[in-house]
Amino acid sequence: MRKIAIESWKAIDIDGKDMEECVLDILAALVNNKDPKEMPKGLDNFRLMNRLMTSFDKAKVSKELILEESDYTFLKNAIDTDIPSAWGVNPSVLKAVEDFLNAKQE
Repeated sequence: MRKIAIESWKAIDIDGKDMEECVLDILAALVNNKDPKEMPKGLDNFRLMNRLMTSFDKAKVSKELILEESDYTFLKNAIDTDIPSAWGVNPSVLKAVEDFLNAKQE
């Protein structure tokens, strides 16, 4: 199990309005923007997606993302292979991703 503290930062949306972002937004974008041909299929992965969204919803309230090891590994692999390099110019995104990757197994 991995526990990741959720820290928000200020950002500006495409309409120029102030908003808050957090690591959950990054992770959700990585999963949602994955090429459908590369998305895992089948019952186990169907359940994985449900666990992820349930964990994300709970984390929005508790400010702590708690993931089973298999769920953490799925998201870590998405970061390893799919994160846009341009996101690295944002220090808040960089810190959030590094915090996620450095989460200790409990």
